[in-house]
Amino acid sequence: MQQVDTLRHDWSVAEIRAIMAQPFHDLMFQAHGIHRTYFNPSEVQVSTLVNIKSGGCAEDCAYCSQSARYDTGLEKQKMLAVQEVLDKAMQAKAQGATRLCMGAAWRNPNKKDFPVVLEMVKVVRDLGMETCMTLGMLDDEQVQQLKEAGLDYYNHNLDTSEAYYPQVITTRSFQDRLDTIDKVRDAGINVCSGGIIGMGEAQQDRAELLKTFANMSHHPDSVPINLLVPIEGTPLAEMRDKTDPFDFIRVIATARILMPKSYVRLSAGRMSLNEQAQAWCFFAGANSIFYGDKLLTTDNPEADHDHQLFKKLGINVHLTVKAELAGDTVAAQTA
Repeated sequence: MQQVDTLRHDWSVAEIRAIMAQPFHDLMFQAHGIHRTYFNPSEVQVSTLVNIKSGGCAEDCAYCSQSARYDTGLEKQKMLAVQEVLDKAMQAKAQGATRLCMGAAWRNPNKKDFPVVLEMVKVVRDLGMETCMTLGMLDDEQVQQLKEAGLDYYNHNLDTSEAYYPQVITTRSFQDRLDTIDKVRDAGINVCSGGIIGMGEAQQDRAELLKTFANMSHHPDSVPINLLVPIEGTPLAEMRDKTDPFDFIRVIATARILMPKSYVRLSAGRMSLNEQAQAWCFFAGANSIFYGDKLLTTDNPEADHDHQLFKKLGINVHLTVKAELAGDTVAAQTA
């Protein structure tokens, strides 16, 4: 199959399914070739995710331990103090993370806590790190305030296809999520948006999800691909080990082919993938991960383990500090 030389925004589901269904080595060859065209295949960008407010969310996302509708044993915790977030950011930066992603279990941010959120963006940015927030739906004023505070990325996942979405979430529509992404993009904030594989969706749904991203007028700057982490007490608790790792790798490769310039991030679920499966993901075009032993409430490989894997694969952590963040010209480094 011919390589993609220019960005397209007009993919059909039939085309995407054909790409994903190729013989495995043909798919890997195509994806890796495209990855090499746009990125250094021996570098990976590292982010750290911090839960700034846990539990009590009014949404009914069937995979989420933080929904107030499910008994998952998670204790509701108030919002972290700015200094706590700053301390976590400094630790993350010392481990090689270039971006701090901050998440709060909200349907949408409340007015009381929002000024604290804005202060978090400012202090993390002052460290010379990129900032990302995931706070649920936003109104126009909140988007503008985040832009003025210097937010670099906003994460708002679509999770799955529009057709399968009602099987997973009923308290917020698929269009609600698209509307939030549009607001963020229109404000000039980079978009981080991805999905979750392994929630019982069909291959058609995976293709539909990737089509939605690939046919946006501007591809998401970061595309996190999550493998479901089934959590006791949630409706999807019984989905453990239901997804073949090769199917997951195929999604990574297809995302790389459809969105050549986007960062494709291995996100939740890496604890279920052995080193060999993760190596295939990197070969297929994944070039971003989360460091840290927790992703909000689910387990994640420790940074030392990731460093060991990178050493085996000859992959460097790409440390890029934007000049406008650091206050002067700082060259890209590798460590």
